[in-house]
Amino acid sequence: MYLIIALSCIIPAILAYLLGSINTAIIVTKIVTKGGNIKEMGSGNAGFTNVLRCVGKVPAIITIVCDFLKAVVAVLLSNVFMWVGVAVFTSIFHSNDAQVFLATNQNLLVEGTSICNYVAGFCCILGHMFPIYFHFKGGKGVVAAIGMIFVLDWRTFLIILGIFLIIFLCSKIISLGSLICAALYGPITFLVTYFFEYRNQTTQILSLTYVFIVSAIALLTGVVVIIKHHENIGRLLRGEEKKIKAKK
Repeated sequence: MYLIIALSCIIPAILAYLLGSINTAIIVTKIVTKGGNIKEMGSGNAGFTNVLRCVGKVPAIITIVCDFLKAVVAVLLSNVFMWVGVAVFTSIFHSNDAQVFLATNQNLLVEGTSICNYVAGFCCILGHMFPIYFHFKGGKGVVAAIGMIFVLDWRTFLIILGIFLIIFLCSKIISLGSLICAALYGPITFLVTYFFEYRNQTTQILSLTYVFIVSAIALLTGVVVIIKHHENIGRLLRGEEKKIKAKK
């Protein structure tokens, strides 16, 4: 069953990466400025904040909405392709007793589908950061990560959003809020999943192994977001990071 789940995650992961590689900041900037390259403006980052500073509010809104939605779509589509994959591979490996096999492994299928959702979200973020369509030079993945968190677990989303808003309202520095939330995403995912899903079950559907796996993916997601912010970290330490200010 573990092999079937792993194989079924491959196509959703690839599709999520390809979807994530559609960099809205680059496309919108090129259209609005008639050929301009966002990677040659401001901080050089192909993301929402740089579009807001260098191109304008409306292009920035389009960027943030599209980057958010592509992560949501990537995760939702992973459900469809995951189950298609499970059906196909089960018929290959268990052709004689496919229905019985699926019926006796429902718990693993529930866990596997959820894990596949996390994998798809992570791959979408990687696509945003390293887009195959734009020479692997993309954004920092913050908005895509927010979309991923939103569709995966509303409780984690509200906690992360609350922390981000408090930090941003106090500092007016988006990167500071992004970095702190990225660092906390893994631990918060573990706490929410452990106490509200694993410990709160009337029937034992989710295992402790599942809790550790999704928490590890969340932790890895936070790590790659932090790594992409290495220049921001340097500016924050030097006190040079700019506060948010939109171009009119």
